[in-house]
Amino acid sequence: MAKVYAIISGKGGVGKTTSAINLGTCLNELGEDVIIVDGNLTTPNVGIHLGAPIVPITLNHVLNNQAKLEDAIYEHESGTKIMPASLSLKETKKINPKKLAEISKKLKKITNHVLIDCAAGLGEEAKSAIRAADEIIIIANPEISSITDALKTIKLSEEMHTPVKGLIITRYKGKKTDMSVPNIKDMLEVPLIGIIPEDEAVRESQVIKNPVIITHPKSKAAKSYDTASRRMLGQDIELEPFKRGFFITLFRGLGFG
Repeated sequence: MAKVYAIISGKGGVGKTTSAINLGTCLNELGEDVIIVDGNLTTPNVGIHLGAPIVPITLNHVLNNQAKLEDAIYEHESGTKIMPASLSLKETKKINPKKLAEISKKLKKITNHVLIDCAAGLGEEAKSAIRAADEIIIIANPEISSITDALKTIKLSEEMHTPVKGLIITRYKGKKTDMSVPNIKDMLEVPLIGIIPEDEAVRESQVIKNPVIITHPKSKAAKSYDTASRRMLGQDIELEPFKRGFFITLFRGLGFG
């Protein structure tokens, strides 16, 4: 049965679009049919991240009944399908984000998985994506402000009766300045789907305008996104937080770090 996931965060800059793109591409690599929808209608990023900032027909045209659904779907070179939103401010003003629920119902008839890259924050655009989704996946960094925003997102999803599929922690360094994974799990009380390490390969892939699992398939980030996507499918794969090396930990314990 097809499912719609809202990829959401309580704040911007945590790696939400990067996660949506890489999760979608990983699922595609696993043989699943996927469409990534740019639900960030005010400041869309999916097309920009994949080297196609401007396309002839966008999600905005579909929401405004100016184009057919199929005409706004494009296939990236990786094989993953995307539905970009428009960068035009004029087209942004015309649309009603609440119509996103109608779009998601139609998409479920032609694909296995729909990943909606939500707008940052918890405004009307994000709420519209939550309404359009069967489940939400929360993206957060291991810092108190981001985890607090994630908690707000969980409360909002409960109020809107949309289940939380789980949490993906991004930009994890394994340092003392990070919140520990057990503390995050205790605070949020939702399943942990993935832990994505801070990885230079992600930034390099963004410059290349391609998912990290395509540009750097052997990187830690790529392997972690692969694990997260498999856990989305229900595969029982154990998560291993990235830890500091033994010698670094030992030296710090002896007062050298």
